[in-house]
Amino acid sequence: MKVTHLLSLVPFIGMVFALPLVDRVEPYVLGMPFNLFWVVLWVVLTSAIIGLIYIIDPANRGGEAE
Repeated sequence: MKVTHLLSLVPFIGMVFALPLVDRVEPYVLGMPFNLFWVVLWVVLTSAIIGLIYIIDPANRGGEAE
């Protein structure tokens, strides 16, 4: 399995399988209940991971198509 495929699974695992583990209101982080903070954190991390996948993908290293 390619590294890009494994990286794309990380947000899925963080949102789907880890959310029930962190399903609690206390503590408050940045004024949000912890489970809401967890979802917002993974939205931001997903964008960063997709950007990283774009950078390391060999298909994006070529020149411009004509």
